[in-house]
Amino acid sequence: MNYQQTLDWMFAQLPMYQREGKTAFKKDLTNTLVLSKELNFPEKKFKSIHVGGTNGKGSTSHMLASILQEAGYKVGLYTSPHLKNFTERIRINGVEISEKKVSSFIEKHKDFLETQRLSFFEMTVGLAFDYFVEEKVDIAIIEVGLGGRLDSTNIITPEVAVITNIGLDHTQFLGETLPEIAFEKAGIIKNKIPVVIGEEQEAVKSVFIAKADESKAPIYFASDDDKSYKTDLLGDYQQKNTKTAVAAIKKLTGFKISIENIENGLLNVVRNTNLKGRWQILQEHPKVICDTAHNKDGLSIVLDQLKKETFKRIHFVLGVVSDKKLEEVLPLFPKEAAYYFCKPAIPRGMSEVVLRENAKEFGLIGKKYSSVEVAYKNALLDANQGDIIYVGGSTFVVAEII
Repeated sequence: MNYQQTLDWMFAQLPMYQREGKTAFKKDLTNTLVLSKELNFPEKKFKSIHVGGTNGKGSTSHMLASILQEAGYKVGLYTSPHLKNFTERIRINGVEISEKKVSSFIEKHKDFLETQRLSFFEMTVGLAFDYFVEEKVDIAIIEVGLGGRLDSTNIITPEVAVITNIGLDHTQFLGETLPEIAFEKAGIIKNKIPVVIGEEQEAVKSVFIAKADESKAPIYFASDDDKSYKTDLLGDYQQKNTKTAVAAIKKLTGFKISIENIENGLLNVVRNTNLKGRWQILQEHPKVICDTAHNKDGLSIVLDQLKKETFKRIHFVLGVVSDKKLEEVLPLFPKEAAYYFCKPAIPRGMSEVVLRENAKEFGLIGKKYSSVEVAYKNALLDANQGDIIYVGGSTFVVAEII
C-alpha cells in the first residue's frame, strides 16, 4: 500500500475517538499490551515524560520537547490529534515521521493489527513507540490521548509524570464531576515516579495527593512557582504551561539542562517543534486569530484574552463537535459579534443548523455555512481592516484553515 492507502486503511479500522466519538473509546489496555508484546515491548526501551490533563497538555509537551532539544538531546514527541497531516503526531526534534515509515510499519504488522482488531489510536501509539526505539531517542515526550488511566499511552513508566489541570471535558467517558475526571487523569501516576501538577485546584487536589501517597510518588504543584517565564507561544494562558514545563524539567534526573536551555527552549517552541494552532495569528488587517481551545475552561481563558485586543468589531468562525455541551460553552461568547456557524468536516462534527439554532437561545446571531472554508471566506469578505476574526470552537475547525 502507498501512504494514502495506508492512512485510508487505518482510518477505516475500528473508529477512532477523534472522528467518531464514544464508540471508539476503549475500556482497558488489553489491546495495547498485546501490541506491545508483538513489538517486543518498545515502551521499556526509551526514557519518557508523560503529560496528561484537560487543557494545556499539548503546549506543555511541546515546551518540554523544545527545552530538551536546546540541551542537545534527541527528543521524540508524540501528540494527538493532528491538525493537517497524520505525521504531525510523531516527531523527533521537530521533524515528522516519514510517510514511508508509516506505510512500512502498517504493512509489516497489518495481519496482526486486523486479527487483534486494534483501534486507530492503539496502532498509532505502537507506531510511535516502535519508531522512537528504532531512532534511538534520548527521551520522548508522550502526550495522553484521552483521560489517563485507560489511555493507550499509559503502558510507559516515565521519568516524570505531568498533569496540567482538570476541567469538565469528555464527561461521557471520564465522569461528570471534577474529582471523577481527576481520578482518571491521576491514573498516569506511577510507583515512586515524581508527578508535577500544573494547577493547584481545591476541588481535585486531594485526589492527586491520595494517588501520589498510594504510589509513594513525590508530588509537586507548579503553580507554587512565583516566577514568570517568557515564551514564543502567544496567549496569556501559556504562563501556566511554562511553569508546568519548568517544574517537570527540574524533577527530571540524569539529564544536563541549564537555565539558558530552559529559557531558550521556551522562547523557541514553534521553531523547534513546529507547534501550530495555539493563539496563532494568521494575518493582520483584519487580524485573524485561531486557537484550538474547545472546552469551557480553555475557551474562558481565550475569550477573556480577546477582550484585551483592540478592534472595531469581532467575527467568530465557530464550529464544534456533536457531543459538545453547548449550554456550557455558548454563554461564554459575546452577543455583540458577528457569527459564522459551520460544521467541521468529520463525522463527529455538529451540524451548522443545530449549532446556529442553539446559539440563538444565547443571543448569538449569525449565518450558517456547510463548511469551515466557506464560513471563513465570508468572514474575510465581511470584516473591515480594524476588525478581528477568531476561528475556533474545535481543533478540527482550526485544522481546516491553517
